[in-house]
Amino acid sequence: MGKDRSRSRAGARSGVDADSLFGGTAARKAQRKERQLCRQVQEAVSDALAALRDDVLQDVWVMDVEPAPDASRLAVIVRGGPSSPPDEVVARLERVAGYVRSEVAAAITRKRAPTLTFQVLPPEVAP
Repeated sequence: MGKDRSRSRAGARSGVDADSLFGGTAARKAQRKERQLCRQVQEAVSDALAALRDDVLQDVWVMDVEPAPDASRLAVIVRGGPSSPPDEVVARLERVAGYVRSEVAAAITRKRAPTLTFQVLPPEVAP
């Protein structure tokens, strides 16, 4: 009786994928954790830029943070102020990137701080 029961369980295990039945809970949990990390990094970057005494970076708005391609490297999407050319914003962000990353590392609980890349959107023009 014990052998028959173990064979039937083994056959059931190999033929059915639990993720297909339950909607891939492991993948959803990983995506949720990635989104949570991105929100934490967005707040930390915003706070770090606000703490700087730089007129150009004071006007920078952190629009979004996205995995690029995964959570070990994050793309920080920012928009500069109306009086700041994007090239100037990029140059200033590159200068303070180490400081910003250290502030992110202090704000999140991870073994390794993610690498940050910055993408600067052109300033919005008021109609």
